[in-house]
Amino acid sequence: MLTAIIVDDMPDALQLLKSDIEANHPEIKIIDTAQSVVGAAKSLRNKEPDILFLDIMLGDGTGFDVLEIFPELQSKIIFVTASDEYAIRAFKFAAIDYVLKPYSNEELAQAIAKAKKQIQPNKERLNILKDTLSAPEQKPDKISLHTLDKIIIVNLDDIIRCESDSNNTIFYLQDGQKIFVTKTLKYFADMLKNYQFLRVHQSHLVNLQCISAFIKTDGGYLMLKNGENIPVSVRKKNEVMEILDRLHR
Repeated sequence: MLTAIIVDDMPDALQLLKSDIEANHPEIKIIDTAQSVVGAAKSLRNKEPDILFLDIMLGDGTGFDVLEIFPELQSKIIFVTASDEYAIRAFKFAAIDYVLKPYSNEELAQAIAKAKKQIQPNKERLNILKDTLSAPEQKPDKISLHTLDKIIIVNLDDIIRCESDSNNTIFYLQDGQKIFVTKTLKYFADMLKNYQFLRVHQSHLVNLQCISAFIKTDGGYLMLKNGENIPVSVRKKNEVMEILDRLHR
């Protein structure tokens, strides 16, 4: 039997999550609930649950405030957040799992299954999440990358390009490092499109800051500052030329 505490400042949402867990996950016993940072702190001082369901936005602060009060907390955390594009993007940059309200029973079950197996996100990944949430219009400094056996944190500006490898992606960094990540190129193209990264080909995503020139001959390709040449697809040629023209005005 696993124990759980739910923290959510919306009484209806809290009650719904409690009911869903009780109805569909008999292996989990809910030992307490709270609706604020203060309430969560009181609850966690008395008992440490196996799983903490933690809403991001609380009336008197945030879920991060709760975690800062208990830096040694060993509970597995399932973040719960309302449907918000900036919140979703922040979780992706930090490579931290979350449940999006309103959720399906299947999504909740998947989150619980992951929580049982997951390693707690470290402070640096939580900081990426917090910083990206607090300044949604700004370009994030860092991104967390899931490899087969670990999570690596890199500076966004250190990424030269990304290349598709079936359903995986290879990241090429300024220091020559290559990182094999178990997500598709489309996933990262969507995530990075507003931060000077451009998908120039079905298999290639490029950091615009790393482009040296666009060569129009031989079908069209990009010459990068590190000497690499990257093909540009026919349908992307005009877009690439327009963007590079804007950058060099």
